[in-house]
Amino acid sequence: MIADDDRPARKTTHEIGCDLSLLAADELRSRIALLKAEIERLEAECIRKQAGRLAAENLFKT
Repeated sequence: MIADDDRPARKTTHEIGCDLSLLAADELRSRIALLKAEIERLEAECIRKQAGRLAAENLFKT
């Protein structure tokens, strides 16, 4: 029999709109952390894109 410590860690994923009623509080907190990290990643990418666009606009100003 495999002990809990020997099992590979399960990767946390989340599907937007999924049923949350069967999830434990720990699983919900894990998903919240995952989504917060994803929001930070998306915001950082948005900032990079805006900076690139601004640089391009400044380069081609007449």
